[in-house]
Amino acid sequence: MSRNRRLILSPPSTVWELLSDGHRYGEWVSGTQRVIAADPHWPAVGARLRVRVGVGPLTLDDTCVVRICEPGRRLELEAKADPFGAARIAMNLVPWGEHTLFLLEWHPLRGPGTRMHGLPVDYLVSVRNGMMLTKLARIAVRERRTGAGVGASR
Repeated sequence: MSRNRRLILSPPSTVWELLSDGHRYGEWVSGTQRVIAADPHWPAVGARLRVRVGVGPLTLDDTCVVRICEPGRRLELEAKADPFGAARIAMNLVPWGEHTLFLLEWHPLRGPGTRMHGLPVDYLVSVRNGMMLTKLARIAVRERRTGAGVGASR
């Protein structure tokens, strides 16, 4: 299991707005080349997000399914990327004064990732997820400052 934490200098409502817009995942999820489709009821339980991930010409399509959604607080996804299997991605937003403590966990569920699970893989995933949280934090802070959050653009 890989665990990352990040203090985001924005309130949980701003961070949740970003998580609630499936079309914006490509802005902050490392390795995402583009969002192919997001169910209109994202992030309700059962909603799907299809993304193309990869580097250069090496790509694959990934599907994330919402397994748990507690608006404003918690979002858990099952990411499926055949032939590599599936992983659990758990995101928790903890109010920290006027800011957000963002807790992220990644855990392989099925496929080769369960056999390769351990220090080398967890370390690489942790580095990737750390970069991802840095991007998310920058976007959330920028939107808090400009008032250009998801809710403002609809």
